[in-house]
Amino acid sequence: MELTWHGHSTWHVTVGDTDLLIDPFFDNPKTGLEPSDVDEPDYVLLTHGHADHIADAGEFSDATLVATPELVSYCEEEFGFEDAVGGMGMNLGGTVECDDAFVTMVRADHTNGIMTEYDVDAGMPAGFVISDTKPTQVADEESTTFYHAGDTSLMTEMREVVGPYLEPDAAAVPMGDHFTMGPWQAAVAVDWLDVDHAFPQHYDTFPPIEQDPEQFESEVAGTGSDAEVHVLEADEPFELES
Repeated sequence: MELTWHGHSTWHVTVGDTDLLIDPFFDNPKTGLEPSDVDEPDYVLLTHGHADHIADAGEFSDATLVATPELVSYCEEEFGFEDAVGGMGMNLGGTVECDDAFVTMVRADHTNGIMTEYDVDAGMPAGFVISDTKPTQVADEESTTFYHAGDTSLMTEMREVVGPYLEPDAAAVPMGDHFTMGPWQAAVAVDWLDVDHAFPQHYDTFPPIEQDPEQFESEVAGTGSDAEVHVLEADEPFELES
């Protein structure tokens, strides 16, 4: 599985021959790319409807959309998407097969209104667990699994559900504070998830979320977690192995 962070919460995930783009927002200071520089993905995954997560979604409207039914409806009207998983999107707790990838939608504790001339309810905010095998009760040591936590606060579901049952090898967690978890809560999330690899995201984009990722590294170490923290350079691929 290949992971590429494009700044903020935008990730390109390749599983086998399948390309997934999560929360496309390229107007951030970390990336040097424009949406036109990115190969057309097979799937676009949207955790929620805030502008810093869907601003560039319309540039990839030929892809299949993976989002809540409410957000799918909005994106069909606003951005011209014509195809969504299941024809209508998915919802929390569900797993869908996206060619070579299995995508499970999990909860995120956040808000999800879209503030336009008419306020839009985009459904529940979410995170995504992406794996090359279908999640089952039986642990599969050969599988490779990545968890994108979306915009979330610290929540016990990470410790009680996502970590022990979906078993991610790696997690991208927001640590910008103010709108999401800050470094110390994000570090607790990493510990609860029991992952081998941790990536900070959703930081340094705007003044309220400016953070030093070295503090995140220090906080992760302070939990006693064995996770290796990777402060990625944007647009550089990272190979994740089981």
